[in-house]
Amino acid sequence: QVQLVESGGGSVQPGGSLRLSCTASGGIFNGYVMAWYRQAPGKQRELVGSVNSYGRQDAVASVKGRFTISRDDAKNTLYLQMNRLTPEDTAVYYCNRISAQGFFNWGKGTLVTVSS
Repeated sequence: QVQLVESGGGSVQPGGSLRLSCTASGGIFNGYVMAWYRQAPGKQRELVGSVNSYGRQDAVASVKGRFTISRDDAKNTLYLQMNRLTPEDTAVYYCNRISAQGFFNWGKGTLVTVSS
């Protein structure tokens, strides 16, 4: 059973950067489209972006050009590089797959707070 562990969150000022990591244990995620999601306070979880097994990434309009998603399948690790952060990026960030087989069990996420 795959377990996902997100890390790298923290508090940062507007305009700052953070790099999140997601490590999968108990299985492997190569071959799957992997994605980052986030849930802001009082809002539903939303998709941030994804990367396929070939490294092709996509992102929602609100983060495109600021966030970069990458993966290292040899390390079972997914990354989210976030630049030019704004207060609207404040959320708990999660990783998971995009698959017709459904989601892996969700991890605890990592909190990103953007505030001056």
